[in-house]
Amino acid sequence: MIIFQSLTKTELADLLLPVSVVKYERDLMLEEGGPEKVLLKKQKQALLRARQIFHWVYQRYVTDFDLMSDLSKDLRTFLKANIQIYRLTETYAKQSEDGTFKFLWKLEDQKTIESVIIPAALKEKVGDEVIDALEDGKRYSGIETEKAGLNKDLDTDSWARLTACVSSQVGCAMACSFCLTGVQGLDRSLGVHEVVTQIHELRMRAPITNIVFMGMGEPLHNVKNIAKACQILLDEDGMNFSKRKVTVSTSGLVPGIEELYQVTDVSLAISLNSSTDEQRSQIMPVNRRWPIKELLAACRKVPLGGHRRITFEYVLLKDFNDKPEDAHRVAKLLKGIPSKVNLIPFNEHSGSEFKRPTDKTVLDFQKILINQGYTATVRISRGRDILAACGQLRSLFGTARGTEKHKDFTQSSTTA
Repeated sequence: MIIFQSLTKTELADLLLPVSVVKYERDLMLEEGGPEKVLLKKQKQALLRARQIFHWVYQRYVTDFDLMSDLSKDLRTFLKANIQIYRLTETYAKQSEDGTFKFLWKLEDQKTIESVIIPAALKEKVGDEVIDALEDGKRYSGIETEKAGLNKDLDTDSWARLTACVSSQVGCAMACSFCLTGVQGLDRSLGVHEVVTQIHELRMRAPITNIVFMGMGEPLHNVKNIAKACQILLDEDGMNFSKRKVTVSTSGLVPGIEELYQVTDVSLAISLNSSTDEQRSQIMPVNRRWPIKELLAACRKVPLGGHRRITFEYVLLKDFNDKPEDAHRVAKLLKGIPSKVNLIPFNEHSGSEFKRPTDKTVLDFQKILINQGYTATVRISRGRDILAACGQLRSLFGTARGTEKHKDFTQSSTTA
């Protein structure tokens, strides 16, 4: 049985070719160039049917072939016999006081992954200052609160976007010392169908506007499947996301950056997190293989165009990488790269000894970058009350390897 969500539209059309029917096929075959004409007509029909099925599943959210009323009975019988529309099992879902929604999904092999829906308001407050949470300032109004599962008491008209933060792997092999998923280690990479279905499930629950591959796992460690999933996400007959609205984040797998852009044209985010190789190698082992110079050289080769920029994520760790001299070095490193910097105050967990810096430290760091001419935003920690940070739910439910390394976290969370 072939899984529908693992197929691009072209691949689906190829599968439908043998059951495509052409009127007067016998007569056409007798004409000059008849076989070629018949094949061309069948290919056109197969592609039309593939487009129809993509619309039904990805845009109308229909997961039963029998309900696809504009398909012939014979075609629906073929689809039911040969193609499965995959679904994930929702094992836990909870909404935060700030509107963030966290999901824990169970896969067919009983392993678990996490996803988060993050509603973004027009403004966010850090300390005494109000910071623009969005670049475009575009309001997303008319959110269906019942469908989204959002708190009806929230001002839904103020949500400018709903971002889905999704996983690319079960666990992660990168072993970044500040990341809870890194403590868990890698079980396996997700298949194309598991990545696509994760987003599809979220869209059936809320009108998702943006996707970021910043959940569990290193996307470019699973680059072939992520790149193919992105093709389906961007397909106008599929989920029809803009390339500007889909972001793949990497800790710095340089060969994967080139491979990704050979297949798709989504946005790129780099987890920089340090301003020197010595510092970065302490918290990100990947830097020992691809140091900052090689990573930034690869970034300079990315075919951006259209006033697009690379996002550089920088997790601020108290008394480690949050000093003014760090900010000045970051500004120097990124010179000449169309970029913006997303500052992320560390979300504390017991799997790491690092602490969160003060709001003043964060704002001082931001001001240095702004004064150097960079767009620098501060990401507000969301969903703390529902364990929305990567890996926390898997640890709480004991479904992740390495859970024993942060046992105090799971116990305190369970009793909280």
